[in-house]
Amino acid sequence: MKAFYSDHFVLPLPAGHRFPMQKYRLIHEGALATVAGIDFHEAPSASDGVLALAHHPRYIAEVSSGTLADSVQKAIGFPWTPQMVERSRRSAGATIAACRAALAGPEPVAVNLAGGTHHAFADQGAGFCVFNDAAVAARLMQAERRVQRVAIVDLDVHQGNGTASILARDDSIFTLSLHGARNYPFSKEQSDLDVALEDGTGDEAYLDALQGALATMLARFSPQLIIFLAGADPHEGDRLGRLKLSFDGLARRDAMVLETAGRLSIPVAISMAGGYGKNIQDTVAVHLQTIALAASFAKDFALQRPAAAPLTQPG
Repeated sequence: MKAFYSDHFVLPLPAGHRFPMQKYRLIHEGALATVAGIDFHEAPSASDGVLALAHHPRYIAEVSSGTLADSVQKAIGFPWTPQMVERSRRSAGATIAACRAALAGPEPVAVNLAGGTHHAFADQGAGFCVFNDAAVAARLMQAERRVQRVAIVDLDVHQGNGTASILARDDSIFTLSLHGARNYPFSKEQSDLDVALEDGTGDEAYLDALQGALATMLARFSPQLIIFLAGADPHEGDRLGRLKLSFDGLARRDAMVLETAGRLSIPVAISMAGGYGKNIQDTVAVHLQTIALAASFAKDFALQRPAAAPLTQPG
């Protein structure tokens, strides 16, 4: 299984900043040490033209030059630095590379060891998200004529509001968000399917909701690719999550998504999304569990790829 990393593009943060930047290095080191069968690659950088598939050119230029309005920079939550720009481009590039790898095979699953920047809108960032990697990657897979229909299955604890906004009028990309009803963002956007969960939701209620959401999505939409945001922040030890999933519950969550995709021969690209554990090792353990499950599916699940139907030429 291919995995794409960008943790060496470090975003310098002031002392006491609450974003756990070190988790990406720990995930990469942990995957190298504990997960067999991974082919590691440095994440490529997404170009302005690629980012413009989901973002306004003016916003991309302002991010690149450090001329964002103070209010927009504050909403992102990071101070502007050249490293912020490069890391954000690489994070999007890693999800693009994971999509290409999952679609090209031979393994039907690939992983971005960061990503999940779902709070970024077309014209501004927010919530530690600069560029929306899932929206950019989905649009690029279509532009490269690899697929026509993409589902974004967002299982971060926070609603994928930026993703929902960017893709609101795009019937070719289905947005599913399973998130905390009372959690950030407090003003929600409308996904194609939103499932809002009450504080304290545990394993069984969460998994029942996810099973129903996947069934509803598949009754309404037939994806040729799934981009799966496998957030660690539903974990019971997360300081921002407010849900009560155990390690086992999160493993069952990941397996449910992968088994559903495998049963229908749908390739999957996974990004790590959020995780703010009171103990950072718990967050890293959740992400490593996701990566290990993905590697196992990539190796052992016999995905039978049907012959690809030719895509319609543009008129």
